[in-house]
Amino acid sequence: MVITMGIIPDEVKEHLKKELEQAMVDEVRVVLFTQEIECPFCKETREIVEEAASLSPKIKVEAYDFVKHAEKVKEFGIVRIPAIAIVGKRDYGIRFYGIPSGYEFTAFIHDIIDVSKGTTSLLDTTKAKLKTVDRPIHIQVFVLPTCPYCPSVVRTVHQFAIENELIKADMIEASEFPQLTQKYAVMGVPKTVINEKVEVLGAAPEERMADKVLEAQRASTDMPTVV
Repeated sequence: MVITMGIIPDEVKEHLKKELEQAMVDEVRVVLFTQEIECPFCKETREIVEEAASLSPKIKVEAYDFVKHAEKVKEFGIVRIPAIAIVGKRDYGIRFYGIPSGYEFTAFIHDIIDVSKGTTSLLDTTKAKLKTVDRPIHIQVFVLPTCPYCPSVVRTVHQFAIENELIKADMIEASEFPQLTQKYAVMGVPKTVINEKVEVLGAAPEERMADKVLEAQRASTDMPTVV
């Protein structure tokens, strides 16, 4: 499913309404961060969030100003805009930085369903690996809306965040944040960066991605303590 700049065709809307009605369990808060003088793509991100909310009464939108609502920015740990947090019974640490358009709209909708259920479709072996994570893990996945391989990676790491509250996972739209793409030398997408140290290029299967999370945890464990 490819959605461009918040415009969902009527036939796709009807399909999504049925899917969400059947699949969603609990209400989901889609928390949007923008600002009064909207940033590039803030307007389009707000529109796509509002369109998604129109598909189900269980999707509730909260919009905050990045400058005026500093307490909310701090609460959700938002560091750039546009930003979206998808929150269910708790805040699972699922973040979208940049507009979830193109192929990423699929990940956005499926994330809403996953958060509504509070469960994932990960393999039992993957879940077992994630249970061993006992220190903070931050995953960043760099994507482009035209990349058909990116949504699967975004969904995987967002499901990791649902499985373990120590894992936080961000989708980052690479073209919207050139400073970040330069910092992490993003030459192609998807590119995943875990705890600033471990990188994964391409659409890795969930088992390999889980192994990389454990690798990042070991790297963190091996770091010398600064006193």
